[in-house]
Amino acid sequence: MTLTCAIGLMSGTSMDGIDLAVVATDGEGDVRRGPSAFTPYEAAFRRRIEAALNGAKAIQRRDERPGDLGELERELTLRHARAVRSFMQENPQIRPELIGFHGQTVLHRPEQALTVQLGDGALLACETGLSVVYDMRANDMVHGGQGAPLVPAYHAALAASLPVAWRRFPVCFVNIGGISNVTFVPQHGDPVAFDSGPGNALIDQWVSRQGGVPYDADGMIASEGGIIRTVVGAYMATPFFEKPLPKSLDRNDFALDLAAGLELSDGARTLAAVSAEAILAATRHMPAAPKLWIVCGGGRKNPHIVADLRAGAVASGADVILAEDANLDGDAMEAEAWAYLAVRSRRGLPLTFPTTTGCREAVSGGLYAAGV
Repeated sequence: MTLTCAIGLMSGTSMDGIDLAVVATDGEGDVRRGPSAFTPYEAAFRRRIEAALNGAKAIQRRDERPGDLGELERELTLRHARAVRSFMQENPQIRPELIGFHGQTVLHRPEQALTVQLGDGALLACETGLSVVYDMRANDMVHGGQGAPLVPAYHAALAASLPVAWRRFPVCFVNIGGISNVTFVPQHGDPVAFDSGPGNALIDQWVSRQGGVPYDADGMIASEGGIIRTVVGAYMATPFFEKPLPKSLDRNDFALDLAAGLELSDGARTLAAVSAEAILAATRHMPAAPKLWIVCGGGRKNPHIVADLRAGAVASGADVILAEDANLDGDAMEAEAWAYLAVRSRRGLPLTFPTTTGCREAVSGGLYAAGV
C-alpha cells in the first residue's frame, strides 16, 4: 500500500511546548519514522495555559470557549503553524501530505462524554497549506469511549517491529507525561490501554510552588530528598487505582494536598515514587504481567521514576528499558502517534478499541480540514 507522509503535532499535559514528528506510513504495520523537533513555550505562555485549565471548568459543551479561551486557541494554533513552517524550512526534503493536530487539552470529563482540546484545524490548514486531521477524541466518546488514550494503536504498530533482542510479549509501553498512560500489547489481539495515574504533573506543580522552577530537571531536586512512604500510601489509596477499566484522567484529578508540609526535595522524591507506584499498580488491570516495559515521554528523564519502576518490576522478572534502548524516540513518540493516527483517520481505520477506551466497537475519528 502507498505510504502517506504526515506531520504529527502534540502539546501535552506537561504544557512545555510543541512536539513535531514526521512519519511515513500506511496507517497499519508499515511505519517509517522521520525527523522531529521541539518548540518550547516561554514561561508566560505556559502560565496562560495553566490559567485556562481553571477557565475551562465552566465549559458544558465542546464548542464553548468562555473568557479568553477563544483568543488562546487562536494563538496556540498560530504557534503550531509557525512550528510547522519553521520545520519545513529546515527540512526541505520532507514533503508531508497531512498534519495530525492534537491541540491542547484543557478539559477532560469522560463521565460526561466531554473532552476539549484547544486547536483550530481549519486555521492551521489555512496557515500551513496542508490538510489537517484534528479533534480525534470526540468520535470515540460518541461511541461510549473515554476519549483516551489514543496512542495505543501506534504502540501496537511499534511493538511489531521492535529489535529482536527486545521482542518480548507481552510488552507494556509507558508514556510519562503530565499524566501517565500504559499500553499492554499482547503477541496477538488488540492492545489494552488506560491512564495509570499522575506522571510529571504533580512533580512539576510541586517544584513550581515550593521552589519557583518549572520542573525538576534530571531529578536533581529529588536527589536531595527521601521518600515519605505514608504520603505515597495516601496517594495510592485514591479510589482511581481500584476503578475498573476503562479509565482516563484530567490533569486536575490529582492534587498536591496529600503532600502538604513536606520539604521541597522530599516532596519531589516522594511524588516521583507515586508516579512509579501508579504505573506498577496498573498491572492489576492487565491480562498478564508484562515481560518488558518501554518507558517514553518526559518522565523517562527522571532517574528516580525509572529506578523505582525497575525495582518494582524485578518481582515479576520483567525488564524496564527506555525508548531509546529499543531504537525509538521517547520524546517524539506521541507526536509520531498523531501523524500515524491522522493517516488511519483518512483511511477509515480504527483509532480506538473497546480494550483501550471502552468504546462499544472499534471506531475511527477525527475532523478533516483540507489544505489550500
